[in-house]
Amino acid sequence: MNESQGQTVLDEAIKVFRSQKDLADRALAQVSDANLHVSLDANTNSIAVIMKHMAGNMISRWTDCLTTDGEKPDRNRDDEFVDRFTSRADVMAYWERGWAVLFSTLNSLTPDDLTKTITVRGEPHSVILAIHRQLSHYGYHVGQIVQIARIHAKDKWTTLTIARGQSQQFNREKWGSHK
Repeated sequence: MNESQGQTVLDEAIKVFRSQKDLADRALAQVSDANLHVSLDANTNSIAVIMKHMAGNMISRWTDCLTTDGEKPDRNRDDEFVDRFTSRADVMAYWERGWAVLFSTLNSLTPDDLTKTITVRGEPHSVILAIHRQLSHYGYHVGQIVQIARIHAKDKWTTLTIARGQSQQFNREKWGSHK
């Protein structure tokens, strides 16, 4: 892979991470402060807990990722699944901290870094694999956030993508008429 291709890989990964964050943020804007902390049942996580887990993962995985294992010794993963937040502001601050670490690190990487090997829980990963794993992991949890937010919003939900039954109208507006 040449430098231009490597930079494209980094730039496109950042775009997808930003898109995932934007989708989650637009869903979060439709959730009441109280519902951030409500689990759908005893076996599911609340939105706040999912956000806490994601942020904890981001902080651990992306802090000094080229020189230290992605599973930091001070990370308490099990505690990520306990909601100790006292306000929406606390949840959001931790959420933003996690994303800031991720974006800061990704923006600091060079195309040459993509060929390096890092470790996550002692297992070797190429930087490209680590990026792909986290894209998948965060996408999974963003989907959970959106679905739970949708359930809490009920009939007040504002669709985040193309509304059901509106694909043809969207296509006409986006690209003109189609046969």
